[in-house]
Amino acid sequence: MTATLPAPAKTRRVVFPFTAIVGQEEMKLALILNVIDPKIGGVMIMGDRGTGKSTTIRALADLLPEIEVVAGDPFNSDPVDSDLMSEEVKQAIEQQLPIEIVKKKVQMVDLPLGATEDRVCGTIDIEKALAEGVKAFEPGLLAKANRGILYVDEVNLLDDHLVDVLLDSAAGGWNTVEREGISIRHPARFVMVGSGNPEEGELRPQLLDRFGMHAEIHTVKEPELRVQIVEQRAEFDGDPNAFCQKYFEEQEKLQSQIVRAQELLPQVTIDRDLQVKISEICSELDVDGLRGDIVTNRAAKALAAFEGRSEVTIEDIRRVIVLCLRHRLRKDPLENIDSGYKVEKSVARVFGLEVAE
Repeated sequence: MTATLPAPAKTRRVVFPFTAIVGQEEMKLALILNVIDPKIGGVMIMGDRGTGKSTTIRALADLLPEIEVVAGDPFNSDPVDSDLMSEEVKQAIEQQLPIEIVKKKVQMVDLPLGATEDRVCGTIDIEKALAEGVKAFEPGLLAKANRGILYVDEVNLLDDHLVDVLLDSAAGGWNTVEREGISIRHPARFVMVGSGNPEEGELRPQLLDRFGMHAEIHTVKEPELRVQIVEQRAEFDGDPNAFCQKYFEEQEKLQSQIVRAQELLPQVTIDRDLQVKISEICSELDVDGLRGDIVTNRAAKALAAFEGRSEVTIEDIRRVIVLCLRHRLRKDPLENIDSGYKVEKSVARVFGLEVAE
């Protein structure tokens, strides 16, 4: 039925290697866990200007292994998983028509700040639909982002309605476009990554809560590390290919670790007593709804899988829970997001641990 073709020769611009990025461990961990389990619900990264947010996200997309897609399909349809394929591909498979499969790098789609809803969701050509009796659909950025990463820089400056549309698609895995009684639905399962500078304002608490994790990044203060980062950047800009070659083995090792984690994830278990303690912490912190409980469970499992273990430990929970809960404590839009101290204090009390300084 199918033929797998080799990936096209590398004509893309060279991207700074993920394993070469110094510091920002919190952001890197949150991104890796979301790639292992996209159902965590994405990451909101807030931090100072010039701290490598965009560089890190592009580096992660470049690190990920190639995926099999149906050739010529605008939705990057999976040739096997029906939840990740378009209606046209489903029909072709049901009718046992031949489909061509190619390997492709995981897409990272940048959402421009001035994008309209039509550009994001896609449009239906009503005239063509009425004249020719076909559903004339022009795919948008959500179609392109299916099975990839959608990156929204300065997400806090986007229109709230558009942020809502993006988060709805990310949570449900589908995008629906309706116009004049015509409805088109296509898969849109992607890792949503938003970034912004707190000086330019925060997202409303209701929208912030929809992001699975919230990472805070700060400008590196240590002079030695700053010099190392500057030297690395100069070396990369001078000869990108030679610089990337130095990190080739580390990149391959991390890529394999992520793939193994994705395969191991369904077997990872979490003890019921630990689940009760997670919910006790969420309750004590007065976290609205159950998203905090669900995301913390998912993130802890993804971390265990990443480290090659099939059972979640207290340490796994401790390492992810601040990322999963800190942005859910803010009730007033004028409040600042908790640095994590309140969450760590509650974790220490519930698990009988010392609060990390």
